[in-house]
Amino acid sequence: MSFSNPPQEGDLAPAFSGTIQDGTVISSADFIGKKFAIYFYPRDNTPVCTTQACNLRDHFEDLSSVGISIIGVSDDPVDKHVNFAGKHRLPFPLIADVDQVMLKAYGVYGEKSMFGRKYMGTKRVTYLIDEAGIVQKVINKPKSSDHATEIRNGFGL
Repeated sequence: MSFSNPPQEGDLAPAFSGTIQDGTVISSADFIGKKFAIYFYPRDNTPVCTTQACNLRDHFEDLSSVGISIIGVSDDPVDKHVNFAGKHRLPFPLIADVDQVMLKAYGVYGEKSMFGRKYMGTKRVTYLIDEAGIVQKVINKPKSSDHATEIRNGFGL
């Protein structure tokens, strides 16, 4: 199974709903009227994913001050998100998309290859969504150590 057709800039972002690390459910309806970035990542507590999350943590106040909310999504279960968020003091929600519903809707889940081995997994992609729910920018292969800057620049801020 290859990656499905992901939303493009100018498209209405797919609606979503998911459980986050504190056990509550958030949905796209919670973000109507707000700018937000949904970043998809492969695994909690792996080196690149940790660098990316910590960069967003370190710049969370700056992003919040210009009205940008952050949401992380992987197919790790809630208990792994609890550990990851606690260990690294992440101040933003991490959706546990264990059934890959969001991952597939956003076209980030499919067959990957590493060292000649094929496996199913998640691509590292970030969607910047405006107050009306429209995709403003898609950041493929974000720079994990400078992702907050990419997000801010992607919104033109």
